[in-house]
Amino acid sequence: METAISILAGVAMSAACGFRVFIPPLVAGIAAMFGYITLPPDFLWLSSPPALIALGAAAAVEVAAYYVPWLDHLLDTITTPAAVVAGTLLTASFITDMSPWLRWTVAVVAGGGVSGAVQVSTVLLRSASTGTTGGFGNFVVSTFEAVSAVGLSVTALAVPLLAIGFLILVLLAAAVFLMRRRAKSSSSQV
Repeated sequence: METAISILAGVAMSAACGFRVFIPPLVAGIAAMFGYITLPPDFLWLSSPPALIALGAAAAVEVAAYYVPWLDHLLDTITTPAAVVAGTLLTASFITDMSPWLRWTVAVVAGGGVSGAVQVSTVLLRSASTGTTGGFGNFVVSTFEAVSAVGLSVTALAVPLLAIGFLILVLLAAAVFLMRRRAKSSSSQV
């Protein structure tokens, strides 16, 4: 059961990387520094003072940069692959009692896949916001993403099952939004 909970927590943290790349590793590093979570030996660097300073600075720059209308779309091209990498690493850092091969397979497929899916959803949401509001609505999208990254990261550490439930709701909402948008676009072309 402990392995399943650690996988769920890692996947939820990875999903948070889809909202903001640097906030979830920062939250995990702080949690490890205070002894709330135990990282495997190959991930102890995550809780080191230099890593926490670097992650804190990167998170602050990332959050601020997403409030600049043209820069947010540029960042999406960079952060999409970065989110997959960060999600993979975070899931691997939470799985401690598995063979390395299985650990990294789960991390790549589940962690990288979920963070990539969330990131693509946010990119599509931002594009829709830009198209319908001329970029003025992106402030709301950016705020939602930053709050979701923090909230999902903290929830993943405290109550992983609740975090997974939230993740499922967000992905379902994104899917419904995209299907409605596609249907509206198709009906306007007819």
